Amino acid sequence: MQAYRLRWKRRELIWRALRARHLLQPVADRTAAIRPADILAVTTLRNEIAHLPGFLDHYRRLGVAHFLIVDNAGTDGSDRFLAVQPDVSLWRCDASYREARFGLDWACALLWRFGRGHWCATVDADELLVYPHHDTRPLPDLTAHLDRIGQPGLGAVMLDLYPSGPLGTADAPPEAPLTRRLPWFDAGPWRSSRAMPRQNLWLQGGVRDRVFFADAPRRAPTMNKLPLMRWTGRAVYVNSTHSILPPRLNLIYDGPGDERLSGALLHGKFLPDIVAKSHEELGRRQHFADPDAYAAYHRAVAAGPRLHGPESVRFTGWRQLVDFGLMGTGDWPR
Repeated sequence: MQAYRLRWKRRELIWRALRARHLLQPVADRTAAIRPADILAVTTLRNEIAHLPGFLDHYRRLGVAHFLIVDNAGTDGSDRFLAVQPDVSLWRCDASYREARFGLDWACALLWRFGRGHWCATVDADELLVYPHHDTRPLPDLTAHLDRIGQPGLGAVMLDLYPSGPLGTADAPPEAPLTRRLPWFDAGPWRSSRAMPRQNLWLQGGVRDRVFFADAPRRAPTMNKLPLMRWTGRAVYVNSTHSILPPRLNLIYDGPGDERLSGALLHGKFLPDIVAKSHEELGRRQHFADPDAYAAYHRAVAAGPRLHGPESVRFTGWRQLVDFGLMGTGDWPR
């Protein structure tokens, strides 16, 4: 019975995505340039101009050939910046982010239309994917290896990066790399379990858990994702990229300590604009299913606290993450 219900849930979510595509208004459609072997990046965003130059540069260096991006009624010029990028196809959508499963219906619409048969990185504009040897072995090498070993995707832990000083500050100027602007992270501890019936991993920990949810740990954010998948018409994301259907795809990643090949998402959420964004979210109420339950969190972020403490670790590179057990190498040579 559970398998039957999950099959219907998957079909329902795919149907939602197919309907959602009609809400996407093309701004710059360059999808005719996509080639069969291209690796794609799929993103939904709103007012992320501070992240976009570094985001595009990082994924271009990794080997992403084309970006499929939805701008959700942005007002900061992100659309103008993206519309002139030769490897970006851009859509605008003015509908509710929250009612679109926090933008997931739009992302899944693009994955269904353009992603089938491709390796696709479905990431936020403030997430930079890294993996063992990412600086010397681009994504085409990684995905070829995953194809050889029969692994249909790459799991990743989310690492919130933060500054030495209070939120609203950075350790380096805007043109510097993210890991210089926000050089610190929490290496642990982590709590994990499997949620039934989808068998999806539920990983919690990191700096937001430590600072903002110490008194309510079950409300702490989920810190695992499946950001890189070989996309098929049978798959659909359920809760951001934290979980996916069919359920077997959730089992490709067990979180920190998993020896199989995995990655990390360097999360630039705490760049200086986070204070203004938190004030805005208190009014927009678009980022949580129960906004009232998280109002205290947004107020705490908007107050600009200092996250750095004795637990903080300065980021030095992917080898450090492997040594901490935050990424696995599998049989991908070290």
